Amino acid sequence: MSTPQAPAAGGGTRGTARGRPKFLPLIIVLVLVAAAVWAWRTFFTAPSVPDGIVTLSGRIEGDDSAIAPKVAGKILEIRVREGDTVGTGDVLAVLDDSQIHAQEDQARAALATAKAQEQAARDQIAVLEQQLEQNRLQTAQASTDAEGRVRQAQADLAAAEANLAQQQAAYQNAVFNRDAYTRLSQQGAVSEQQRVQAVTAAEQQAAVVTAARRQVDAARGALTAAEANLTNPAIRSAATAQVQRQIVQQQAMIGSANAQVAQALGKLAEAEANRRDLVIRAPFGGTVITRAAEPGEVVTAGTAIVTLLNLDQVYLRGFIPEGSIGNVKIGQRAHVYLDSNPNRPIDAFVLRIDPEAAFTPENTYFREDRVKQVVGVKLRLTGAFGYAKPGMPADGEILVRGTEWPKGWKGWHSQ
Repeated sequence: MSTPQAPAAGGGTRGTARGRPKFLPLIIVLVLVAAAVWAWRTFFTAPSVPDGIVTLSGRIEGDDSAIAPKVAGKILEIRVREGDTVGTGDVLAVLDDSQIHAQEDQARAALATAKAQEQAARDQIAVLEQQLEQNRLQTAQASTDAEGRVRQAQADLAAAEANLAQQQAAYQNAVFNRDAYTRLSQQGAVSEQQRVQAVTAAEQQAAVVTAARRQVDAARGALTAAEANLTNPAIRSAATAQVQRQIVQQQAMIGSANAQVAQALGKLAEAEANRRDLVIRAPFGGTVITRAAEPGEVVTAGTAIVTLLNLDQVYLRGFIPEGSIGNVKIGQRAHVYLDSNPNRPIDAFVLRIDPEAAFTPENTYFREDRVKQVVGVKLRLTGAFGYAKPGMPADGEILVRGTEWPKGWKGWHSQ
């Protein structure tokens, strides 16, 4: 009984063993192939990208600005730290202004002195102009008076000379009578009294002639004096010229004072500008990424105190193969994908294209990749402000044909 059953049991066992190896390895192989295909498509193959789109990879960058004072000085305070957000015109740091105040005081003192000198010169000119006008009037009056006096002296001299001639004629007549009466008295024709009267009349007339001669001499002296007064206008003119020269000198002093005023104003404006420069303000809104100095330090002009970066104006810096760059133009629409949210496209546009091609930059470890030439491109992000920060790796895509993204296209990350 037991002998016939052994083959049946053994035959059942061999049939089951034969069926399992026949299908199980095939299933395992198919599963492994499917897994390999999925892994290859997922991790090693690039997504299918339409012809109108050019892709690139790179990292987020931004143009930072090193903020430095225009003048040297000691830092009194710095009001920001790394990571702070500032707006346009916000105070970043303040420098000591004691030296600038001293310069301002010196410039104001020089300005006051120059203005005082200018005013004094103007006042002196006013006085000299009055003297000049008086000299001109006196010159004209002196000329008129001198000419009148000369004419009067000439008339007086003529009258005196006429009177002298008349008196001399009368004296000759008196002398004739004296001599005649003397002869007649000796002859007894006239009385002694008549002779004495004739002698006395001759003597008196001689005295009159002497007085007339003196009057002529006096008239001549008066004429000489009057003629001498004719030089007074010239003297007055010389005084007028002297006053005019003094006015010119004062005008030159005004010019010099004006130059000093302008110089002092320039120094004062420079000092005030330097004082304003001691307050260092943010030239644009952004984020403080470095703080390179501390209060108490003495910095020179141009020494960076903080570095600002505008996170609203970051861009993706990437590279495109030289063979594809011919389709890329400034202003074309683009998308940027951050690793933190690879399925969310950030709107962007082509900001800049490098003018020359270069070899593949950065982290290229394969010889076949190192010999390829690429062109650098910047994609300016117009959305997701604050999320994209410098240093982040990112990918991008550029719409090089048309103005709208292909229908159904959700980005090459999702393909």
